[in-house]
Amino acid sequence: MNTTEFLNITSLIVPERTAIVFDGKRFSFQELEERVKRLANAFVGMGVRAGDRIASMQVNCNENIETYFAAAKLDAVYVPLNFRSSPEEIEYMINDSKPKILITGERYVSMVDDIKENLPSVDGFVVMDDASAEGWESYEQLLAASSGEDMYPMGDEDDLTMVMFTAGTTGSPKGVMLSHDSFASYLLANVSPPDLESEEKNILTVPLYHIAGIQAVMAGIYGGRTLIIQRQFEPVEWMTLVQEEKVNRAMMVPTMLKMLMDHQEFEKFDLSTLEVITYGAAPMPLEVIKRAISKFPGTFFINAFGQTETAATITMLPPEDHILEGSEEEIEKKLNRLTSIGKPLSDVEVRIVNEDGGEVDVGETGEIVAQGPRLMKGYWNQQEATAEALRGGWLYTGDLGYFDEDGYIFLSGRAKDFIKRAGEMVSPEEVEQVLHSHPSIDEAAIIGVPDVDWGERVRAIVVAKIGATIDKEEVMAYCKDRMASFKKPESVVVVEELPRNPLGKVLKRVLREEFSYPLED
Repeated sequence: MNTTEFLNITSLIVPERTAIVFDGKRFSFQELEERVKRLANAFVGMGVRAGDRIASMQVNCNENIETYFAAAKLDAVYVPLNFRSSPEEIEYMINDSKPKILITGERYVSMVDDIKENLPSVDGFVVMDDASAEGWESYEQLLAASSGEDMYPMGDEDDLTMVMFTAGTTGSPKGVMLSHDSFASYLLANVSPPDLESEEKNILTVPLYHIAGIQAVMAGIYGGRTLIIQRQFEPVEWMTLVQEEKVNRAMMVPTMLKMLMDHQEFEKFDLSTLEVITYGAAPMPLEVIKRAISKFPGTFFINAFGQTETAATITMLPPEDHILEGSEEEIEKKLNRLTSIGKPLSDVEVRIVNEDGGEVDVGETGEIVAQGPRLMKGYWNQQEATAEALRGGWLYTGDLGYFDEDGYIFLSGRAKDFIKRAGEMVSPEEVEQVLHSHPSIDEAAIIGVPDVDWGERVRAIVVAKIGATIDKEEVMAYCKDRMASFKKPESVVVVEELPRNPLGKVLKRVLREEFSYPLED
């Protein structure tokens, strides 16, 4: 299915239902469809044709959503850019994807103006926020002056619809090529179309340059859900929106969930309308999800695992595995499962393989590979990287993990982050889970330190809880009592905070650059 059908279907079934609530504005699905039609006609007037790229750079807003669907109507390709990137990174991504049109928020105009002469592919510059700038078209004026005639895409579900750049935690970001079917295959199998009798409201906080944000939008549009858009995550505003709009669904990353519960005003808000909280995009510490289950009674939790290259969720830990009830043995089993990423979805095949591509035994660590219709088409302009990631119809995710005897998958870390100590493989995530259970440790990350004798040795980088003091020797002893001796940290570094990307993933590359000095025996 072409993704333009998501909005078409919903605007026909529930035209008057509110589609978007943002910044004091409300748009029905019919009004959203009308704005998309006008924007598509404006793009045609600016020379956009099938296959052309249209790039957008702005915090979460309705214009980003409109831009995607308008581009899809023209068989053009949408390129969301990370607004947190440096000018050099923005210039790289634009020149790599070569968009014909660049749309940005007013706050980014001066930055783009500084690099305009280095962007030869861009014919038209459009500014949002009902603003004006010299050499820029006004987004709202384009809509006002354009026809509302509908445009019908000619492409099929396998055609390219989006180039989404990876987070770029190491090296230059890669443009992931996603087709219409990359999104449709997931939605048609896992999301119900609009229901005339019931309405859902979904708060959108995850940035729309990230696959989790785009997946939430697609599911919201196809499912007829009202999207309550937050520009960027801020705890008090988030809780205020949930309370005032009576939000039912939320997608969170672990750091957001922790920030909410740590906030001094958390108990002042009524968040009881929340029925489902989906979390993902970064590892969830066991202590954080246990606390969340307690703090959000009556709310179902879902752990969704995927990556940009899979376009959507491929494994899920469902709500029933978050209900900590039953016998002592059953609760212990569920607590263990909370550290997993659940089981593969029914429309995706997932295996765990060794370096030769052969499946490993239950309990044995290997690389997670996936197969199904939603996988990326490859990396934009990077044939070698594509050939490395897509082999024999399987996507090699770069994530290491293992199956337990019940079919649940447990992550062991990224392949590049695994530590090889004297021939023994150490999973950073396993050690980090133990550190997170320490009463004085708030956050923790594990890196390998190069060593002449051992190959690598294990170092813990930790953040203390407010008011707590960390005894480094005691922390090492604490870990030694809870895991094999070769896995325990052999040194501990205390820092004020861990470096993270905008979605909460710890930047191990930064930690290795700063803390990979040799251990002192």
